[in-house]
Amino acid sequence: MAAGLVEIAWAQSIRPTDNFTRPLPTLICFVLGVAAVYLLSRAMNGLPVGTSYAVFTGIGAVGAIALGVAVHQDPLSAGRLAALSLILGGIVLARLTEPG
Repeated sequence: MAAGLVEIAWAQSIRPTDNFTRPLPTLICFVLGVAAVYLLSRAMNGLPVGTSYAVFTGIGAVGAIALGVAVHQDPLSAGRLAALSLILGGIVLARLTEPG
């Protein structure tokens, strides 16, 4: 969960780098990216790689879209809502059906 949350912050940190031309935002972006991957590697200690990565990317995708809508007024359509629902359903299903 922590890895997914940091991935959301990382995704949001990319735009302020202005194509990696601004030093401080670029440094923040790289630190968040490393932190997200580190936390993902920790999650893989207790979960299979596939489940860990699916949950990580799913949380990141849903969070990035939600923040885009809430903060940047990105458009939200029925299709995007359906896609978010499928992603969330996939995350829950992957986690609930994990053996052991």
